[in-house]
Amino acid sequence: MASSSGIRAVIAMALLSLLTLITVSGTPPGDVINCTSNNTNCTVTNGYGAFPDRSTCHVAAVSYPTDENELLLIVSSASIHKQKMKVLTFYSHSIPKLSCPGGPSGDGLVISTKHLNRMVCIDSSRMTMTVEAGITLSELIDVAAREGLAVPHSPLWLGVTLGGLLSTGSHGSSLFGKGGALHEYVVGMRFIIPSNVLVNGYYARIVSLGEDDPDLLAAKVSLGVLGVISQVTLQLQPMFKRSVTNRVFPDTGFENNITMFGATTEYGELTWYPSQARVVYKVDIRVPVSTPEEGENDFIGFQPQPSLVVESIRAIERTLEATQNPNGKCLQSTVQVAAILELGTGLKNNDEGLFEFTGYPVIGNQSKMMASGSCLSSKDDGLLTVCPWDPRINGLFYHQTTISIPLVYIVAFFVDVKKLRDMNPTALCGTELYYGFLLRFVRNSTAYLGKTTDSLDIDITYYRSKDPNEPRLYEDVLEEIEQMALFKYNGLPHWGKNRNVGFQGVREKYGSKGENFIEAMERYDPDGLFSSEWTDGILGLRGMGVVVERKGCALEGLCICSLDEHCAPEKGYYCRPGFVYTEARVCRKVDVF
Repeated sequence: MASSSGIRAVIAMALLSLLTLITVSGTPPGDVINCTSNNTNCTVTNGYGAFPDRSTCHVAAVSYPTDENELLLIVSSASIHKQKMKVLTFYSHSIPKLSCPGGPSGDGLVISTKHLNRMVCIDSSRMTMTVEAGITLSELIDVAAREGLAVPHSPLWLGVTLGGLLSTGSHGSSLFGKGGALHEYVVGMRFIIPSNVLVNGYYARIVSLGEDDPDLLAAKVSLGVLGVISQVTLQLQPMFKRSVTNRVFPDTGFENNITMFGATTEYGELTWYPSQARVVYKVDIRVPVSTPEEGENDFIGFQPQPSLVVESIRAIERTLEATQNPNGKCLQSTVQVAAILELGTGLKNNDEGLFEFTGYPVIGNQSKMMASGSCLSSKDDGLLTVCPWDPRINGLFYHQTTISIPLVYIVAFFVDVKKLRDMNPTALCGTELYYGFLLRFVRNSTAYLGKTTDSLDIDITYYRSKDPNEPRLYEDVLEEIEQMALFKYNGLPHWGKNRNVGFQGVREKYGSKGENFIEAMERYDPDGLFSSEWTDGILGLRGMGVVVERKGCALEGLCICSLDEHCAPEKGYYCRPGFVYTEARVCRKVDVF
């Protein structure tokens, strides 16, 4: 039973959470590059300030090309010296080490696409637009909208670049047409790749791929290992509007309705709050551009928030973890979810010119409804307000498990997860502090490293300790769900998220498509200059793997435990079988007498 001080802490946390729902101006994210002088002797990281293994990525230099000719020169010079290279995007929001050239010597080169963010040309009659790969999703959407055109699909977060979201297969939610992945709407790409012979004066060359070029199937989702994406041509659509209504229901039997909901709702997605036994159906459909109202999506989790509030929330959650108080997390999640739903999750109607939530449906242009990220566009206020995960403050720090499960297995998967939930009714309250289980629909992809079948993408965000040797409250439950999704139900990981274990055995799951990708990779970059230990590991190349076995490795998802020492036996966490998926091996708190 929670102590009175614990209850007071929970109430304080609830009040602080409500304060974070007030939109304010704030400091945009900081640079992910830190160099000692003149863009040399640098370290790079991601937007969260840490890679999965917490290692530091040292590089010899960072280059900032401003056009394709400069890109050619940079790749040519590195090619001559057989120097490892990686592309770094503006905000660098991939969790895995895709942007690190790797190697203990730290002599690699990072190529930033920060200044490669322009529109190249537009063909209004064909509704195609060619842009440089460093353009952010926010800029891309705005450029298209000014021409009366809509980007048909995108991820939910505006803080990604076009090249980055394509390279990791990022997506929205839809089973309609080509589906919700933007790479399915790519009709042309230009790459700069290394060359062992002179080509027009460079040891690098331009590869231009058209819609009918088979190598485009490799290039659409490339993990950054084929070379530097220079330009992308997208097939767009005339501007349209979306109408959104969130509907809340008990989760009784909801797993039986998921596939039908996806088949009948063009942009539909669901959010499951397992400990509260509730599910939110986001009824999100296309409507004509002439439909009245000019609403927008300003998702609460992506709004700028007061640093002191975010730090206080983190401190209280850390206390609840340290005192093993799941009831505190459950009470907080109940209050927080109620507040978020009352505020329409951040959707805003244009009610007499005032942008606030006044009720459903919320209707707005595709350019205003498809994605959000107002904390990106804030004015610098000295870190008084920030994106809540900004590593420059002691704010949110978390793991993400994001796995796509074939639709044919979805009912069985959720039946299993509900069994596990019912055995541990408070175990999943912590996920609800990070907006629960986000469920999105993805189509079978044409890309070699896209999805292999129509699937439901399950996105779970949860507490991560700043101390890699510190186990989490109910660590075993989320580990069992993770392994169940990956291995019992043949799930595929999101390339830009997940812990190391999410990529274990992934090459085999892609079969002939994976082999086709590796063949293209070897043609484009036979010396592996754009490969790294990380990409070799997830693709099963050069004897590399993603598993890191050492003391405490399972706590951070670097391994699946096989020994007690992979957990934290000195803190009472031992390696044990799963409760429902007994083949799983998880770190469980065990009382030993």
